[in-house]
Amino acid sequence: MTRRHLRRGLSLVAGLALAGSLLPAASSAEPQVQRGVPLGELTATATQVASGLQNPTAITALNDGSGRILVVEKRGVVRAFHPKTGLAAKPVLGISAKVDGADVERGLLGLAIAKDKRVYIAYTRKSDSAVTLGRVRFDTGEITELLSQPHSEFPNHNGGQLAFGSDGYLYWGIGDGGGAADPLATGQRLDTLLGKILRVDVNRACRPLKYCVPAGNPFIGVAGARPEIWSYGLRNPWRFSFDPADGSLWIGDVGQGRFEEVDHIAARKAGANFGWSCKEGPVVFDQERCKEGAVYTDPVFHYISGAEGCAVIGGNVYRGKKFASLAGGTYIATDFCQGTAWAVRKKADGTYESARIGEFPLDATTFGTDQNGELYLADERPGGLHRISFQHTPQG
Repeated sequence: MTRRHLRRGLSLVAGLALAGSLLPAASSAEPQVQRGVPLGELTATATQVASGLQNPTAITALNDGSGRILVVEKRGVVRAFHPKTGLAAKPVLGISAKVDGADVERGLLGLAIAKDKRVYIAYTRKSDSAVTLGRVRFDTGEITELLSQPHSEFPNHNGGQLAFGSDGYLYWGIGDGGGAADPLATGQRLDTLLGKILRVDVNRACRPLKYCVPAGNPFIGVAGARPEIWSYGLRNPWRFSFDPADGSLWIGDVGQGRFEEVDHIAARKAGANFGWSCKEGPVVFDQERCKEGAVYTDPVFHYISGAEGCAVIGGNVYRGKKFASLAGGTYIATDFCQGTAWAVRKKADGTYESARIGEFPLDATTFGTDQNGELYLADERPGGLHRISFQHTPQG
């Protein structure tokens, strides 16, 4: 991946949201405020713990009691890492023959593990590049396709994040279909899965579907709308995650060229419209695509593309134990081109504060956590896995 590609919003720019097996039930509708040290006194650092990865795209805890995490590689390979033994040489899954990874943003893009240990993947299909949700068996590599969205016009903005919410349903992010400036006008359309976050029930099937549409999805029964849609108006939600403390959803949405943005909504808030391509970040992008009377959910944090980066890499809210007194309740993200360690935190009054709290490796593509909530980051080049730590750095 090149910085030039990402500056245009390519979808390989993107840490794994915590798998559903790690998420407790939401405790309340509003995010829980866990106070760490003031953001101006918090510093984050990344320490490399493994090397030799090839284009990592996602990280998730295996959650089998072993302490291992899984690292997804774009080429169609999943590898296991243990903090004591390092990165295993033998992959736990290899499905390259079934994955179209020829273009920068295509490939094996996401992985989530359900409570019943079944494994779900998001990838671009070899035969036609459609972005596809499948259930895969680690022992055989057999894939059962559940849902796909055609995506052949442009190779970028495939999204690919998968994560289980506190409701037990699987959420899947798909980009707007690619190109620049939303040429397919999908962001505000409800008749396509492009530019959306979907919510589906993969624990059962509702024929002829191989999954079910949860009853609370906001567009069930709306004429012309796809019932799988949970939220819309997204350009390329490459990485999103759920806060395990309250089930709220954090999204890093890659910008067109003016703003990179982070969105945050409460647990189970259905139907949020994040504005693309009427809006980019906090401003109007294309007035002709703005609808009279529409309610847009503005980002809780944004920064300037070009001057401050090129593509946001959405991360996670830190809920581990090791640094809880320092960074507890703090959302961590970065930028592919500049490597800034961004911190965002919701305050007691409902507003948000943000700060630069350090520097992470350049070319970072994904965050994820282990089963204890400790935070990891992977970079595309040179292909390292890094553990994130925090320090208190009082000012003055």
